[in-house]
Amino acid sequence: MKRVLAALLLFAGPVNAQVSSTAAPVANSSGSVTNQAVQVVPSKTFASVINGVQCQGATLHINPFLSSTTGWSDPYERYYNEPVYDTLDVTGAFDPEGNPVPDGRPDNPGRVLFRKPIRTGQKTNFSINGGITAQISIPLDRSHIRTCRAAAERQVALMDAALADKRLNYELARLKTCSDLMKEGVMFHPKSPYSKICSDVILVNPPGVLPPHTHSIPTFSKTAETSDAAKPTQQQLSSQASL
Repeated sequence: MKRVLAALLLFAGPVNAQVSSTAAPVANSSGSVTNQAVQVVPSKTFASVINGVQCQGATLHINPFLSSTTGWSDPYERYYNEPVYDTLDVTGAFDPEGNPVPDGRPDNPGRVLFRKPIRTGQKTNFSINGGITAQISIPLDRSHIRTCRAAAERQVALMDAALADKRLNYELARLKTCSDLMKEGVMFHPKSPYSKICSDVILVNPPGVLPPHTHSIPTFSKTAETSDAAKPTQQQLSSQASL
């Protein structure tokens, strides 16, 4: 940095030169010039803020412009009359013989013979200028921008995780509420617009718990044969009934 300053001071030092005082003729001219300029003002680049992390990037500014100018002279005169003077020189001097000869001066100075119309050339000037200006703003600290972008990506990941956690809590609360209502025999009407809240909830039997059930008992036709010991007893009963 010190070497750069020393070089700048060296080039900015005073310079002695020989000055000539010879006079020279100067010609003056007059005219009108219209200067138009379009100024591009640097501005702050666009920044993205993610949960307190602010990052800037390259920005392209495109500014179209259209300008017009009009010029005229007032008062407007298309022509003006230029006087033509009498330059006749016949007399004023004499030759050696006594005859009148021109002396180099007009015989009637200031006399106007006639006036000649001269065109002024005045006109109204109108111009339209258009164009486009472009400006590119690029941050110089690229390492800081990369770090900021990495931090922004981490913030987005954290927000996604928080959103997923809230979504899980919502779904679990919905599942528990719908299951409790189903156990109590309460549910939305199928035509209700809120029936979709519990439409994907299924109530099943928990493991290790026997659900309520019924069994059918089969019936059989019994044809029992009477044993030999029982036959006399039946015959005695029948004979007694006949008596």
